[in-house]
Amino acid sequence: MKTPFEIASHMLSQDAFSHWLGIDLSEVRSGYCKAQLVVRPEMLNGFHIAHGGIAYSLADSALAFASNTYGIQCVSIETSISHVLKVELNDVLIAEAVEVYRGKKTAIYEVRVQNQHNDLVALFKGTVFITQKEWEF
Repeated sequence: MKTPFEIASHMLSQDAFSHWLGIDLSEVRSGYCKAQLVVRPEMLNGFHIAHGGIAYSLADSALAFASNTYGIQCVSIETSISHVLKVELNDVLIAEAVEVYRGKKTAIYEVRVQNQHNDLVALFKGTVFITQKEWEF
């Protein structure tokens, strides 16, 4: 059986969007993922702050990596985010996905997105469906 880090690394290697975002995995274990990115100029909106989709996408990717660490493929079925603080050019965003509940068919995760100063910039909640398909690669 593959380790949680091997599964998340494989997923990341196949994920063009997460590559475009520049996501790096810093810690992965069962039901948990810490990932980060650096905000680039092309991620800014018309207000010259990061588009809300950047924090959302980082959190969504961390959710995907964390929920799949048990070796069974999971897909998101519901997500939401609250943006708490603006994100600026060159900010480092760190998403920490933590499993809150895992049943037979669904699991719930909370993802805190913080900047390089440990300020909370967004709070994300995600529910995933647990398929019966194992990760094979």
